[in-house]
Amino acid sequence: MSQFWYSEDTATRLAEEVVQQAGEHGRIACISAPSVYQKLKLLESTRSDSVSAVLLEFDRRFAAYGDEFVFYDYNNPLCLPEGLLPQSFDIVIADPPYLSEECLGKVALTIKYLTKGKILLCTGAIMEEPAGKLMDLKICSFLPKHNHNLANEFRCYVNYESSLVS
Repeated sequence: MSQFWYSEDTATRLAEEVVQQAGEHGRIACISAPSVYQKLKLLESTRSDSVSAVLLEFDRRFAAYGDEFVFYDYNNPLCLPEGLLPQSFDIVIADPPYLSEECLGKVALTIKYLTKGKILLCTGAIMEEPAGKLMDLKICSFLPKHNHNLANEFRCYVNYESSLVS
């Protein structure tokens, strides 16, 4: 159960991005992105926009978040609780657990099911082509950083106008 945690600056920037894109009273789904979810919870007390977030994650240690935690196994991409309705999130941020087209394809099914349209994907640069094909995502110039350096170049991808692009 190793987690690759974003740096403080990256987690903050991504959390601020999804809050802005979700809008007033928006809903955010964080798929395999616990550091963004945790940053959203920390920023919650300083915001007046009353967005809500749900963490979909395989690591059951995050069940401590109660109703905002949903056990998620990308191998069963649509095995979700009844309460997670189709197109019920204003934005979905996802960080698939593996750099493979198979994993991305399955996570993409979950993303498409949950999102009203906006997608922010964080994954390896080598996934640029499949991300474009599967979800019509474009690579961003923003370079996410992790607390511990990863061996693979890591990037963000979006399907909407974003400050992360320029």
